[in-house]
Amino acid sequence: MNFEYFIAKRLIKGKEHKSSISTPIVKIAISAIAIGMIMMLITVATGIGLQRKIREKVAAFNGHILISSFDNNSSVESLIPISTNQEFYPEFDGVDGIVHLQGVATKIGLIRTETDFDGVVVKGIGKDYNWDFFKEYIAEGRVPDFQGKLNNEIVLSAHFANRLGLTVGDKAITYFLKKNAKSNSQPYIRAFEIVGIYNSGFQEFDETYLFADIRHVQRMNKWKADEVGNFEVYIDDFEKIDQKGQEIYENIPSTLDSQTITLKYGTIFEWLKLFDLNIIGIIAIIILVAGINMITALLVLILEKTPMIGILKALGAADWTIRKVFLYNAAYLIAIGLFWGNLIGIGLLFIQQKYGVVGLNPETYYVSTAPVYIDIGYILLLNLGTMILCIIMLLIPSYIVSKISPTKSIRFE
Repeated sequence: MNFEYFIAKRLIKGKEHKSSISTPIVKIAISAIAIGMIMMLITVATGIGLQRKIREKVAAFNGHILISSFDNNSSVESLIPISTNQEFYPEFDGVDGIVHLQGVATKIGLIRTETDFDGVVVKGIGKDYNWDFFKEYIAEGRVPDFQGKLNNEIVLSAHFANRLGLTVGDKAITYFLKKNAKSNSQPYIRAFEIVGIYNSGFQEFDETYLFADIRHVQRMNKWKADEVGNFEVYIDDFEKIDQKGQEIYENIPSTLDSQTITLKYGTIFEWLKLFDLNIIGIIAIIILVAGINMITALLVLILEKTPMIGILKALGAADWTIRKVFLYNAAYLIAIGLFWGNLIGIGLLFIQQKYGVVGLNPETYYVSTAPVYIDIGYILLLNLGTMILCIIMLLIPSYIVSKISPTKSIRFE
């Protein structure tokens, strides 16, 4: 750092700068950087948070990959049983990255009370069912215990509980049509006991499922104890879901099919992919606006310091040395904006994460509150990217320094 550079830097960042005409413009530029960073943090955190939350909810009801008979693929109700005597069950050793495998079965029923009724899909689950993926959605009561003998405990959604006036401890009388039965035959009747009420906020599922012992479905369908409707597979890395889905398909019998939830619920996941484009577009616009504000501030600083530039040039300072002075000063201003932007933005995200201040319409977004995902990786990337792109944008306007004549600029007013 040469003598001229040091003097110029001190002059630009010195106290006299506070009373200059550029002060309001500099403050606006810093505010633009800060507001831009706040908006980028919120955009990325809520966008990724919403993507992750929705995929978690879809996986909680279906697993990441489903293994079923080809005849059951498009059916809500399990029609053709699959034996659990498979090489891949209960441990799928042929594919890495599988954390859990469970057998389930579904059957369409009708819940009836004294005043109302509603259709429901009973999801039969057994002792191999992992409640860890679902427990966070239990709003009241507890999860059933299917480890011992057959019982009538169920978990009902808050949607059905509110609609039918049911609560924990009540009986849910449920009717099921007999398979291949005559039109005048009596249906199966089960008096389920509600021990838990769940609320996932995902209306498509909350308006469909209740969870019961799989042995009820097996008995009504006249299946054996080692037969299920399909298998749900959970993996440890969602980003590899397509790859794992293909590997699973290659490692199961030819009579079975595998389907990822990204294919089964293609509309939902295609909609989620649009979030990536929205995030990129918003970030690009914000950085462009912030860069333009910094360009304006830099030009005003250069104009205000024109006599000083002339003096430095007369003393022998090179154009690039003087340009670096203004670029370093601009970087300093950008850093101030980023500091306040991060402080306020991350603070708002933590408040939303803890208290859920901002709500969403679950019919549209599948969640009742805006979820946020806070990760140091994307925060650092946003800050570094903003700093680098803004500096690059400032290189061109800083070139005006080389056009300033020492003799004319010293007399500049």
